[in-house]
Amino acid sequence: MKDAYSFDVTDEALSVSYQAQRDAYERIFQRLGLEYVIVAADAGAMGGSKSEEFLHPTPIGEDTFVRSAGGYAANVEAFTTLVPDAVPIEGQPEARVFDSPDTPTIATLVDLANAREPREDGRAWTAADTLKNIVLALTHLDGTRELVVVGIPGDRDIDLKRAEVAFFPAEVEPATEGDLAKQPGLVKGYIGPWSPDGPVLGSTSSTRVRYVVDPRVVDGTAWITGANVAGQHVLSLVAGRDFTPDGVVEAADVRDGDPAPDGSGPISTARGTEIGHVFELGRKYAEALGLKVLGENGKLVTVTMGSYGIGITRNLALVAEATQDGRGLLWPASVSPFDVHVVMTGKDEAVRTASEELVDALDASGLDVLFDDRPKVSPGVKFGDAELIGVPTIVIVGRGAADGMAELWDRRTNERTPIALGDVVGALAAER
Repeated sequence: MKDAYSFDVTDEALSVSYQAQRDAYERIFQRLGLEYVIVAADAGAMGGSKSEEFLHPTPIGEDTFVRSAGGYAANVEAFTTLVPDAVPIEGQPEARVFDSPDTPTIATLVDLANAREPREDGRAWTAADTLKNIVLALTHLDGTRELVVVGIPGDRDIDLKRAEVAFFPAEVEPATEGDLAKQPGLVKGYIGPWSPDGPVLGSTSSTRVRYVVDPRVVDGTAWITGANVAGQHVLSLVAGRDFTPDGVVEAADVRDGDPAPDGSGPISTARGTEIGHVFELGRKYAEALGLKVLGENGKLVTVTMGSYGIGITRNLALVAEATQDGRGLLWPASVSPFDVHVVMTGKDEAVRTASEELVDALDASGLDVLFDDRPKVSPGVKFGDAELIGVPTIVIVGRGAADGMAELWDRRTNERTPIALGDVVGALAAER
């Protein structure tokens, strides 16, 4: 990344600098002809009050982002779940343990519940009615290791990247068998926040294992989940009545069709590669460095900073990937290493003289010229190399030079047009 920084006295001035740099990046990507999406992003270790990424949509991208038809866009790590309304607790049936042997998966648990414990409203149980409890291991900055249980709807999975954001700066990984062995109160396959003997998960429970839940686990929602006894689950376990989590985290996966948090409609997911990133850092680093200047009133004030990065080499690679056509590169004129590629074909002196005079004239007009005058190389090889190199405009000087003619080859459309040698400079200069 090529980095830039802004330094301002007020937050309002920082917003102006931030927007100016953001606009500049947009103009750059537009000139490159590179498709981009601006998404809300997690600031991560950089910190700050605002962070946006420029992502180039590509199936081979390393980032996942979401967007809605209504204009919402965010990196999946910064996506926030639309929280449902709480459900009245009064009148809900009491939690009840039922035998559930041989239910190693959510699917088998749902099948068993539908067979043995049908719902009173006639609707079938689904995976979304179950509360899946995932044990994660956090390694903190001081090296200590902590087990945390995350409760998510059973039709979801943990997204470790989102979990890393939720538990930053700790490192996050699935708990190992060794981790679970140190907590005999956690019965693998049947973990839940409650048992008939009292709370099992949470800071005030028998295990003291921290218990956090997905935003969809709101007060009054009822769940099928583990009863912390091998071969048993509990039915109608109500959040806010039977268990109280230690907190809420965004760690579940995000899927097509999920509602955008701003109400702009369902989202779709896509892959992308980061090509730029802008941050409003605020005063975090300036305060650490003691960076102060005289304000308008003559008093020392701590500056507020912005940070901006653009991927020079990856942008070049992405432009090449996006514009290649199978025969070779196809550079946009704005980033082509040359304005024109002159290919000399033919062995006689007249062709060489005409080619060299044309190159001199093009150069004198301010155009950057790549001249292929290699001897003992066939026209076919030169044409193939011209396609590989990808300069958008190619001029072929060959047998027609004796009659004052050349060929103008548009690499993008693959069209070849006869043109008088004397008109080449004017025609190309007019296109600039």
